[in-house]
Amino acid sequence: MRVAVVGTGYVGLVTAVGLAELGHTVTCIDIDERKVAALNRGEPPIFERGLEPLLQRHLGSRLRATTDLAAAVAGSELTFICVGTPSRTDGSIDVSFVQAAAEQIGAALASTAGFHAVIVKSTVVPGTSDEVVRPACERTSGKRAGVDFGIGVNPEFLTEGQAVEDFMRPDRIVIGGDDRTLAALRELYAGFEGVPIVPTNAPTAEMIKYASNAMLATAISFSNEIANLGSAIGGIDAAEVMRGVHLSRYLTTPLSDGTTVTAPLSSFYEAGCGYGGSCLPKDVAALAARGRQVGTPLTLLEAVAGVNDRQPARLVDLLRRELGPLPGRRITVLGLAFKPDTDDVRSSPSFPVLALLRESGAEVTVHDPVVGPEAVDGLGEVTYAADLADAVKRADAVVIVTRWDDYRRLPELIGQLDPPPLVVDGRRMLERTSVPSYTGIGL
Repeated sequence: MRVAVVGTGYVGLVTAVGLAELGHTVTCIDIDERKVAALNRGEPPIFERGLEPLLQRHLGSRLRATTDLAAAVAGSELTFICVGTPSRTDGSIDVSFVQAAAEQIGAALASTAGFHAVIVKSTVVPGTSDEVVRPACERTSGKRAGVDFGIGVNPEFLTEGQAVEDFMRPDRIVIGGDDRTLAALRELYAGFEGVPIVPTNAPTAEMIKYASNAMLATAISFSNEIANLGSAIGGIDAAEVMRGVHLSRYLTTPLSDGTTVTAPLSSFYEAGCGYGGSCLPKDVAALAARGRQVGTPLTLLEAVAGVNDRQPARLVDLLRRELGPLPGRRITVLGLAFKPDTDDVRSSPSFPVLALLRESGAEVTVHDPVVGPEAVDGLGEVTYAADLADAVKRADAVVIVTRWDDYRRLPELIGQLDPPPLVVDGRRMLERTSVPSYTGIGL
């Protein structure tokens, strides 16, 4: 199929290269001329494992980038909307970029013949496709949705750091819309044999995406509540608690050969310093805001967000408990990305930790194996260390915020230091006895 993808962020670009890999002809659309030029040189604007080789493999044959939305839409059979939906101060999402894209797509469809499917892949609250996208396309095209063109929803389930793998090996494909639009999406994804397809209407498809992310966020905050209670009681290790929980047959299944398989969901049932990224914090807030708009407050999800917001401060509390007053103390924070294998720093727990440390008067150094020093511009007196050994050698304490594999070298590096720094493990990724002085979330 001939496909246009509006927006070249994480979702749009991964979708574009994935569809090209499936054999479709894809045109990426972005308003940023420099980004478009870079893409046409084979240079992705984001770090995502496996993305660059796929981009370069299909560039010039089944994949290209342009700023000309009208021509790209007119030359395609199906258009994805993959633009941003930023949060407002009240937690609701701003769908103005989605609406603007829909208006431009509609205008492009005004002079085209034949059925065209307009698919919302941006994460939008239930009702957006019917209440915002449909009327915008109808108004500028002069045509009728469901007759002259289709409106559909196809939410993404991509995990940053493994987004390409998730796209190429999906666990499910959710499609919502009218019958002709669903047929177009089935044709688009025909290459995924054996993958469950969930056909439904647009608002249900939108809700599936939010429910999926809200479930994961709830698991994380639940685990942190248990960890915080255990710390208050004393004598309880939250990591051991969760190991015991993971062995439940709901999470670990025995196989006939005597081995066991642990569900990936168990990784969300672990204590830590909080979730981040562009999805979980924003989606929980947006769903709670949508509940308030329709008169159905989501008190559980509001509590989930509250637990998460407070979690980074617990790392600083642990530092004070072990070191005493922090003015003048040399603290190294490890990790700026919200999770390993990505350079995305959006809503990363590192930034509230850095802010609290600066407010406390500590001398702060930060390290990340992928994120560069530009991420801490404007944060005041924060030193960026490009080398892990340099980052920890003068520290009074080292705080692990991101679970990068590179940080498993800490015991070796710290073993060479005298005196060794305190390690505050915000991810419980190191063995407690692997360093001379250790504390962490849930201890």
